[in-house]
Amino acid sequence: MTQNLMHLKTVAFPLFIQAVLIATACQSNAGDHLASPSKVISASLEIGPGGSLRYAVFFNGTQVVEPSELGITINGVNLGRGVVLGPPDISEIDVTYATRGHHGQARDHCKLWRYPVTHTESGRQYTLDLRVYDDGVAFRYIVPGTGTQHVDGEDSSWKLIANSKTWFFERLNKQWKLKSYAGEWMPTDIENLQTVLPMGPIQGTPLVFELPEALGFAAVTKAALYNYSGMRLKAIGDRTLVASFTEGDAGFDVDGTVITPWRVIMLADDLNGLVNSDLISNLNPAPDESLFSDSSYIKPGRCVWSWETLGLGSPETQRHFIDLAAQMEFEYSLVDDGWKDWESPWRTIKSLCDHGKEKNVGVWVWVHSKDILDSANDYALMQSFFDRVIESGAVGVKIDFMNGESKDLIDFEIVALRLAAQRELMINFHGCHASTGESQTWPNEMTREGIRGIEVNKMKEGPLPSTHNAALPFTRFLVGHADYTPVLYTNPGPTTWAHQLATTVAFTSPLQIYAEHPETMMQLPILKDALSVTKTIPSVWDETIVLPGSKIGELSAMARRSGDVWFIGLLNADTPRTFEFDLPFLDNHGYSVTTISDDFDAEPVSLEGLLNQKADLKAFKTVVPFKVDQTRWKGAKRIRVQLAKGGGFVAIIKPENAGIRSR
Repeated sequence: MTQNLMHLKTVAFPLFIQAVLIATACQSNAGDHLASPSKVISASLEIGPGGSLRYAVFFNGTQVVEPSELGITINGVNLGRGVVLGPPDISEIDVTYATRGHHGQARDHCKLWRYPVTHTESGRQYTLDLRVYDDGVAFRYIVPGTGTQHVDGEDSSWKLIANSKTWFFERLNKQWKLKSYAGEWMPTDIENLQTVLPMGPIQGTPLVFELPEALGFAAVTKAALYNYSGMRLKAIGDRTLVASFTEGDAGFDVDGTVITPWRVIMLADDLNGLVNSDLISNLNPAPDESLFSDSSYIKPGRCVWSWETLGLGSPETQRHFIDLAAQMEFEYSLVDDGWKDWESPWRTIKSLCDHGKEKNVGVWVWVHSKDILDSANDYALMQSFFDRVIESGAVGVKIDFMNGESKDLIDFEIVALRLAAQRELMINFHGCHASTGESQTWPNEMTREGIRGIEVNKMKEGPLPSTHNAALPFTRFLVGHADYTPVLYTNPGPTTWAHQLATTVAFTSPLQIYAEHPETMMQLPILKDALSVTKTIPSVWDETIVLPGSKIGELSAMARRSGDVWFIGLLNADTPRTFEFDLPFLDNHGYSVTTISDDFDAEPVSLEGLLNQKADLKAFKTVVPFKVDQTRWKGAKRIRVQLAKGGGFVAIIKPENAGIRSR
């Protein structure tokens, strides 16, 4: 693992600058602001009415976050009001490190201001950390203490620029609203966010904003969620969001010093900049070298899964799926809920894992969080379960149904990652909150749910609209990987087969678990033509480019590179369109190209009677199939694609006489 080291250099801070910083956040002179390395973004601090601490954020000279409250309340004392600031330590971070997902290497480059803050009435002192990057601003509070400190809440807030279009996710089921983050992405104006839906004004992170007057894009979220409760965002009117927590007025306890997660606003000129931001992972600590000195067991890959189309079945079913994974040239197979009810379950799992080793297929096993959630004796139940997993030969564990982000559940997740790392196990969390960059610190986290995925198609709330899929690359995936479980040809809802396949290019998950039955993909004649493409699409990428013309909720167009091979994935929403795009990153050499596109000339394919016992097709009983074409391109060229309603497109562009790196 590449160690992400900070190179800090403290410099003097003249008193007259300090006076400026606590004067007013409304001044726009860049010299008064805390600027990013290239000065495209800056922040300012002020002491507002009543001695309250406030900040503002400027992007390309425009104030995009108006003066907004800061503060944290501990043991009943609001430490953001009645305060004075001391002169900060100033430093700069500039390092690169290996990452996975959108690209292979990240750069962590920012200016950091560390302010000593004194609460005058109580005399308590703490630190406000403020980092300014070229793609965003982040702050956190560090409150020293011994014993138990009770966090009552935060005043951390964001007052967004007027006329910002807001993208949020909502689940119209009060019982499940924010338990699993499985909401549908939809837009509203920032002015309406407080009242737009009857489920209430509290939303999960991230919230994404299309800024007015072509200023660009923003997202408000959190990063490095450790030893703390997960922050949600409450719309309180006047374009303002304020930190909210599951525990509400009851608050939560932290032992010793309180170090909050980073409170983040991401900023970018365009969707390409937003998608390629490493801000969330930059804000997470580097991996512990003592835990990850040998990371050879951490292997991205593709996975077969019986659950969505068939259920668990018998041990013979799972043995067959391991064989199917080998035939698909996939790396993994997942044994889901119900295996513990088999006769001699652990002996059976070991037999399956032994068979997997013969086939070069790793086996994952599922567990309900309640079976390992007891914290007694350093989570002895979890340790015992993980030990049995290791003895069986499985490579990873899918932990399900945390259903929240209260502090005790966050602690549980981090303990699971720690105990798994000690045993060289990989982890996939389900029924959980969205990523906050944990996989930078804990690279054995291969994916997590925290997303409304394809399984919703069979539920009463389904199916997923194509607008949701076209929004995801620019909303949920901004904060990290997600286990959407893509590709469901036998229950695609209002999308085409080309759209279903394109999700594997557009959606980022180092462990990419396919929902469709492998036999459907391999044996259905009309799908077999795309099998070579399916086998080739990797689960991590060396480079990602969002193509011009992409628009949140309308069209996601991405070019992604693995080795020397380029993959194009287009996801269209509910309006048929012709999309033209250039590929300037290609050189003048020849390329062999495979394309998969919506087949407008073919008859719709009936979905009834296909190999999916659990499908609920609702009104979508037929689907637009795809056509597969082989061609040759010479250098960069302009491409013109016809996209159906809910349509898609995939292209694999391979340099002639070159191999494909498939993982």
